[in-house]
Amino acid sequence: MVASNSRFLVYIEVIILLSYFSLPGLNLLGLASPVVRGNDIDRQALLHFKSKIIGDQLKVMESWNSSIHFCHWHGVTCGRRHQRVTKLELEYLKLTGSLSPYIGNLSFLREFSLAGNNFYNQIPREIDRLRRLEILILTNNSISGEIPSNLSGCFKLTEVEIEGNQLTGEIPTFLGLLSNLKYLSFAYNSLRGSIPPSLGNLSSLETLALTRNSISGIIPEALEQLTDLSYFSIDDNAISGTVPVTMFNLSNIIIFSIGGNKIQGTLPSDLAITMPYVNFFSVRENQISGKIPVSISNASNLHILQFEGNRLDGDVPSLEKLDKLFAILLDANHLGHGGEGDLHFLCTLVNNTKLEVLVLSENNFGGVFPECISNFSTTLLHLVMEENKIWGRIPIGIGNLINLEVLGISQNQLSGPIPIDIGRLQKLTIFYARINFLNGTIPYSIGNLTMLTKLALDFNNLQGNLPSSLGECQNLLEMGLSYNNLGGPIPPQILGLPSMSISLDLSSNNLTGDLPVAVEQLKHLSEFHVSQNRLSGLLPNKLGNCVSLEKLF
Repeated sequence: MVASNSRFLVYIEVIILLSYFSLPGLNLLGLASPVVRGNDIDRQALLHFKSKIIGDQLKVMESWNSSIHFCHWHGVTCGRRHQRVTKLELEYLKLTGSLSPYIGNLSFLREFSLAGNNFYNQIPREIDRLRRLEILILTNNSISGEIPSNLSGCFKLTEVEIEGNQLTGEIPTFLGLLSNLKYLSFAYNSLRGSIPPSLGNLSSLETLALTRNSISGIIPEALEQLTDLSYFSIDDNAISGTVPVTMFNLSNIIIFSIGGNKIQGTLPSDLAITMPYVNFFSVRENQISGKIPVSISNASNLHILQFEGNRLDGDVPSLEKLDKLFAILLDANHLGHGGEGDLHFLCTLVNNTKLEVLVLSENNFGGVFPECISNFSTTLLHLVMEENKIWGRIPIGIGNLINLEVLGISQNQLSGPIPIDIGRLQKLTIFYARINFLNGTIPYSIGNLTMLTKLALDFNNLQGNLPSSLGECQNLLEMGLSYNNLGGPIPPQILGLPSMSISLDLSSNNLTGDLPVAVEQLKHLSEFHVSQNRLSGLLPNKLGNCVSLEKLF
């Protein structure tokens, strides 16, 4: 009886001892448990994923081997408790391959990102087994096929980014079931069909990006329910109809971009009041008509305003309060009345210290070229006012815009001389002032524009000699001075510009003398026009050195 009790006590002690050694973190006997080895299902799924990769320029997948626990493989993150894969992040690693269906076995996966690689073929249907998946990022790959119809099985998804691929088919209606979705982007694919009204059910959605697909149909009124939406971009599709008025009531909108479609209708008069935080507003290249709302002046956070390529008419309202504006594009509309006062709105911009781009081309703007432009901020880089009915002189103070890179004032009714101060614009790369009534001489100071690549002064009344200082413009690719009253000999400095490669047009002037032998240096020039002048003498013997010349008139 005593021996029996002793054996029983020893047995109990052994049980207690083993229990002690098996406590978490006290594997003192060195007995490896399945938890320490890791989950074999996840390891096998990762190995199947690796087997589909056929290109690994950076050799990042070499760490995926048996000498290292899979939780420490490159791009793999495991949960501490169960040692299951929770994140697989292999972004911008120059990987090439297809997506293994075994990815569906990573049942604890929360984040899956392969952005910036070259994965191809379709998204495997097995992805719907990832019930814990919250973030799916496959941006900028070569993935084709349709959006899996069972993606709604990943009901915890908050972010889906598959832009920059080759997806086809339609946007599935079922996406409206992903009630946790905050970010949805299928931009830069080949999707067709229409925007499903069911997307209006995504009450948490903050970003909807469908830019550059082949989507047609209309903007569903149901999208008015997306009260948290801050980013809405459907540019460059084939969407038609009108914008539901209620879309302009989405008060959290920061980016509103619907350009490059076939959208009609007008803009609501209270536009900026109902979108107080908007900083990017684009309706470019549609068929929108009517007036620019006066209330736009209240959009104090606006950075970029794109109205170009529509059928807008009438006056442009004051932009005085828009002191954060970076770019204003109003070209290719019917704005203005062809008379005085059309450009008064420009003088409301003189206190803007951030404006860099101002484009007003192809409208009906009239009136005198405003002197107030001379007082614009030196941040201005592009000033383009071509194809209007603007008259008067180029302001003398234009030289104050010392950072200007592009000045386009062609096809107006401008007169008077080109200001000497134009030479202060030493960062100017493009100067277009053709088809006006400019007179006087081309100022010698134009030689200060050493960054100039394109100069067009054709079809004016310019007189005097060609300034030899043009030879200082060592970056000129093309120059057009035709149809003026320029006289005297052609300065050899102009013909000695090796950068001139597109066109040199001096035709229809009163140029005299021989064609300088320096013309042989124009070895890269494609077109050379000197017809209808008063040139004399023989063609230079070495004109044949101009081996790129295609047209000589």
